[in-house]
Amino acid sequence: MVSSDVVSTKYWHQLEDGRIQCDVCPRYCQLKEGQRGLCFIRARQDNEIVLTSYGRSSGFCIDPIEKKPLNHFLPGTPVLSFGTAGCNLSCKFCQNWDMSKSREMDTLADQASPEMIADAADRYGCRSVAFTYNDPVIFLEYANDTADACHEKNIKTVAVTAGFIAEGAREDFFSHVDAANIDLKAFTDEFYHKLCGGHLQPVLETLQYLKKETQVWIELTTLLIPGDNDSDKELQEMTQWIFENLGPDVPLHFTAFHPDWKMLDKPATPTSTLARARKIARDNGLHFVYTGNVHDAEGGSTWCPDCGKLLIERDWYVLGKWGLDEKGCCSCGYRLPGVIEAHPGNWGDKRLPIHI
Repeated sequence: MVSSDVVSTKYWHQLEDGRIQCDVCPRYCQLKEGQRGLCFIRARQDNEIVLTSYGRSSGFCIDPIEKKPLNHFLPGTPVLSFGTAGCNLSCKFCQNWDMSKSREMDTLADQASPEMIADAADRYGCRSVAFTYNDPVIFLEYANDTADACHEKNIKTVAVTAGFIAEGAREDFFSHVDAANIDLKAFTDEFYHKLCGGHLQPVLETLQYLKKETQVWIELTTLLIPGDNDSDKELQEMTQWIFENLGPDVPLHFTAFHPDWKMLDKPATPTSTLARARKIARDNGLHFVYTGNVHDAEGGSTWCPDCGKLLIERDWYVLGKWGLDEKGCCSCGYRLPGVIEAHPGNWGDKRLPIHI
């Protein structure tokens, strides 16, 4: 540890020309002394790469777990959410741009140690803590220590991430996580390059790693942007890849785009597009395909893929009918995949900002 909020890191190496390369994500920023990476919070200081935001957050809020979104992970329960500043992608359509694009340390006004976060989650009855708002891979050391503190109190951890993380750091980060929502932004490298400043292949590698090498519960989210990633061809290819590589039971959330950040000229996603995407995914064998950012009780609810019965009714983030027994099974005997307890939580749609 260099200071209270600046800590040493291990995912970097020295280059022959004197620069140091950060190896946390596939951007591989090569830094001279005093420079920051694109993510803003990892920097070169005193001939090493340090995290400059340890113990500092852009704020804390208790949300419904369904807001992450996670529909098959402790349904109905509250999750304590927090993030920092910066991001390792530069998405022009970012919905959290005030935090992810921040280059001001003043954004990180709330301070809390990992132990303080775990204590707050326990005190408020949260079943999990989520690293979210901006991508947690860039504050890996803070997230990992927070996860350890949470696990000591039997509180689970959730990562909401684009999955744009390099090998080595990938294994370390996800070994501390119980569930993840991976933002699969599109299914073409052109989209990732032009609109996000990244690449698709590392994200696919993260998804394959999580499915084949870990016990992390994963769900996917794709924000459908009119004219950019919503063609039948792309949706066919993406959902076929998901079925073949991740299986039929990985939940997929199609969410509606709203004009934001540097894409104010784009229209909002029509509900018909979400319905079309959901049909394509289901026709390709995916069992749990959801719609989000719109009011769609059918597309937001969970249905038994065997008998068609309603298993978990959702109205926005509020749970309604619960069609599972104490073992998480439908009356037909089908067991719902996920982390499902005998009884759902009753947090509802409350949003509760807190200070720690």
